[in-house]
Amino acid sequence: MMIDRDRLATLHARELESFALRNPKSAAAYAAATHLFGKVPMTWMNKKAGGFPLYLAGARGNRVTDIDGHEYIDFALGDTGAMAGHSPQAVVDAIGRRIYEQGGLTTMLPTEDAEWVGAELTRRFGVDRWSFSLTATDANRWAIRLVRALTDRPKILFHSYCYHGSVDESLIVVGPDGEGMSRPGNVGAPVDVTQTSRVAEFNDLEGLERQLAHEDVAAVLIEPALTNIGIVLPDPGYHEAVRELTRKYGTLLIIDETHTFSAGPGGATKAWGLDPDIVVIGKAIGGGIPSGAYGLSAEIADRVLGRTDLDLVDMGGVGGTLAGSPLSVAAMRATLEHVLTDDAFDGMIATATLFTEGMQRILDELELPWAINQLGARAEYRFVKPYPRTGTEAHEAADEGIEDFLHLYLANRGILLTPFHNMALMSPDTSAADVEAHLAVFESAVRELLNR
Repeated sequence: MMIDRDRLATLHARELESFALRNPKSAAAYAAATHLFGKVPMTWMNKKAGGFPLYLAGARGNRVTDIDGHEYIDFALGDTGAMAGHSPQAVVDAIGRRIYEQGGLTTMLPTEDAEWVGAELTRRFGVDRWSFSLTATDANRWAIRLVRALTDRPKILFHSYCYHGSVDESLIVVGPDGEGMSRPGNVGAPVDVTQTSRVAEFNDLEGLERQLAHEDVAAVLIEPALTNIGIVLPDPGYHEAVRELTRKYGTLLIIDETHTFSAGPGGATKAWGLDPDIVVIGKAIGGGIPSGAYGLSAEIADRVLGRTDLDLVDMGGVGGTLAGSPLSVAAMRATLEHVLTDDAFDGMIATATLFTEGMQRILDELELPWAINQLGARAEYRFVKPYPRTGTEAHEAADEGIEDFLHLYLANRGILLTPFHNMALMSPDTSAADVEAHLAVFESAVRELLNR
């Protein structure tokens, strides 16, 4: 089915006009932001379908209010950072106790909360020893340094169009010749990424083995499912084969659960019975307070600690003055103990299933050649059918024109999706009624686009 691009442009122009009329205060705030690089606190906030970003007034649960007074059902949830919901009460209470009663937001001293968090992460993800960071990006960087030290190998292998934050080594994709090349748009790479990294397509075991056969890969660092280029799910048996190949070639396996945490209380690692050497996680575990962690198997932890030539106290990139602070670990404990619980995930996944089934019904009824995938509490559609099996296929299925129109149409009617793609995430506060509201607006948008 071909989309009428002239009609798309006309509808998009109408929605742009409506957005500008609805949000004069956000427009004025953006125009006045002359002391910010790119006019925003972080340049990725310029990913905006409406020409300027909405400015936040407040947020609770899965509701966001902008400074023009509009309330939104939030399916973006901070691109996973607020998967627990905005300002969950248990986290707010824990932060309040640390600030107002106990004191000491950052002290370079451990708290007992840290051991509780480590034990809970072990229960959920299986690996035994944990260390903390403020972001998953940092946790990935530190894990990379450790595996290079352990294996005396220089390279890390990634999936094409993966997402591991701003880790330099990860910005590699499969080029036209089947080998690695710098990901388009990579800003200020310190060295040619092929010097530090190798790459294979997701679900391509032959390509993975071809790269591992060089025997210069310290670790394969992967998401269990690709998440920032659409949800690309593994083929049956893919992860078991990846683990077998890493062991065959003396390579360690790092699994980054930062986005795939949506698969369940122990992420895809627990849900799918995976067996990594190291697990990385961030964003959601702090309930909105900057938090990240990496966990090592007992064997890997003992190997690292047994290396007397490694300075793990003051050097080697393992650290960060604010990492593991009393505030951060208090937020992690409250989030894991009281908010993103096993029972909460049951409800979140059920709600996401309603979302996925409802979207599939609309796509089928309108005979749209689009597809939707679900990863636990997370769902996302791509403008192609069947759903892509690799990152490159998912990248090529992007359609910025349709995506911007749908995002803008939804926002003008009180619904927010993740601005970078078409991801909808469920929090413990997201209801079936919220899902139905999205489905109704989405169907209206598509029917207008198709002129039906």
